[in-house]
Amino acid sequence: MTSTDTRPARPFGAVGTAVVTPLTQDGHGIDLDAAQKLAVHISEHGNDLIVVSGTTGEAPALTDVEKLELARAVRAAVGPEVKVVAGVGTYDTAHSIDLARAHAELEGLDGLLVVTPYYSKPSQAGVIAHTTAIADATDLPVMLYDIPGRTGIPLAYETLLRLGEHERILAVKDAKGDLQQASRVMAETGLAYYSGEDALNLPWLSIGASGVVSVVGQVAAEFEKQMVDAVDRSDLAGALEAHRRLVPLVEAIMSRLPGAVAAKAALALQGVLPHAAMRGPHVPADADQLRALAAALDAADGIPPCDPSRRPL
Repeated sequence: MTSTDTRPARPFGAVGTAVVTPLTQDGHGIDLDAAQKLAVHISEHGNDLIVVSGTTGEAPALTDVEKLELARAVRAAVGPEVKVVAGVGTYDTAHSIDLARAHAELEGLDGLLVVTPYYSKPSQAGVIAHTTAIADATDLPVMLYDIPGRTGIPLAYETLLRLGEHERILAVKDAKGDLQQASRVMAETGLAYYSGEDALNLPWLSIGASGVVSVVGQVAAEFEKQMVDAVDRSDLAGALEAHRRLVPLVEAIMSRLPGAVAAKAALALQGVLPHAAMRGPHVPADADQLRALAAALDAADGIPPCDPSRRPL
């Protein structure tokens, strides 16, 4: 397949972010206006891919109607140069197919994110059947989401080879961190890889990943784009500089709190979101956590600073 595969090297852009889902103050509804403003904001700061209803978007706590409204609103907010991909994978094949078909009816959606079925822990044969059924249900391209820390099972090497044969399965968002396995898969299939773990973005890019699907990118997309652009021009020093500027932000956002909580809090501190309401089981960051986040944002010269009126005392 390697020599004859004609799939695009970057089917979903290069600098991607799995965005938070802005909620109403009470957490009971989605703030679609804020979601659109966020989408425009991050696209203006370097993102060419937006993933909605992913892990960072609190997807398990969203209704199907909310997911569709969110994807429609974000797609309408950004231009055609920005890819919009929607998470539709669940632990139930029939439900996932229904979600995929409903999203396929939205105008201009660029693809579907299909997570490995979680909780049920099917066999690899079950994973293949589940994922293939979803990919067969629509004409939209698919990005696999391999995150065994949340799903309980990884995508095995042989499974990736099988799924890579499907004409609509184009990419893998990897939060597994097995660079050796991915190197083999990239060499033997036409699958594009996207880093799904911010701490490993540069290592992934260095072995041939097409891009990133970041959490930190919603507050520091400038640095993510600098890193991707530097790798593209074989500028290791420039890529390392961007990577090192990201390190304290990755530590603050991805290591001390759930990513969804920290990212939403950081966006509120920057004044991009009106507040940082969460939907259970997540709870908002507390005052000490907000102070630590604010300090990390303030120290990162070159990204939108904290709004002085939002900075915690």
